Amino acid sequence: MSSAETEPNVLIFDDAESLARAAAARVAELARESIDARGLFTVALSGGSTPRRVYQLLAGGEFGEGIDWPNVHVFFGDERMVPPDSAESNYRMASEALLSHVPIPPENVHRIEGVGDAAANASRYESELRGLFKGGEWPRLDQVLLGMGDDGHTASLFPGTNVLHETRLWVAPNWVEKLGAWRVTLTAPAVNAARHVTFLVTGAGKAARLREVLKGARDPSRLPSQLIRPHDGTLEWFVDRAAAAGLEAGS
Repeated sequence: MSSAETEPNVLIFDDAESLARAAAARVAELARESIDARGLFTVALSGGSTPRRVYQLLAGGEFGEGIDWPNVHVFFGDERMVPPDSAESNYRMASEALLSHVPIPPENVHRIEGVGDAAANASRYESELRGLFKGGEWPRLDQVLLGMGDDGHTASLFPGTNVLHETRLWVAPNWVEKLGAWRVTLTAPAVNAARHVTFLVTGAGKAARLREVLKGARDPSRLPSQLIRPHDGTLEWFVDRAAAAGLEAGS
């Protein structure tokens, strides 16, 4: 893996709305390119407030009407162990903001099961991914959308958790002690196999941590977002000016 292949491209926007519009345009662009090239677009969605606005924009005509939705397959980067109608469910958020408003076939929406045993749910989800990405060592998703938490986590790759050392599984259960809860998440190698990875980060509360992740010493056990470096794809960080304050203060 060369540094040139994994160097992040940081794009700074004036505010959260301009970031969301640029991110929606990027998803639409990659969807068109992927469908033209391979006949389908595979995307893993993220939870959180910033992606919600992106999904709302994609559900509208300005960004969504150029997407051939019947050839889109939607996956999820992670999920909480909650029912799909829970307010905490990433699936519910994506469904309310986007999926229920566009003509995507139900069978093209690949939800992580949040009820039952986390390990069994992770195994089933990996099997579902393997069914689409037949024969691949890792899933070659066209795009993975990610956020970054105040603690430097992304998806459900939390600091100090066992899943950070995973080298074999595509999808894994992860016990997060500080939350007292199980999560199901794509592993870092699975994310790093994607053609395009796009982080969405907004707000002054993320500025110090974002600077650490992008400019600080490498310490992925404490800053799991540092694990995300696609080995044959692009890595983009869409950040608003408030989140970028530490980056712009100097190297």
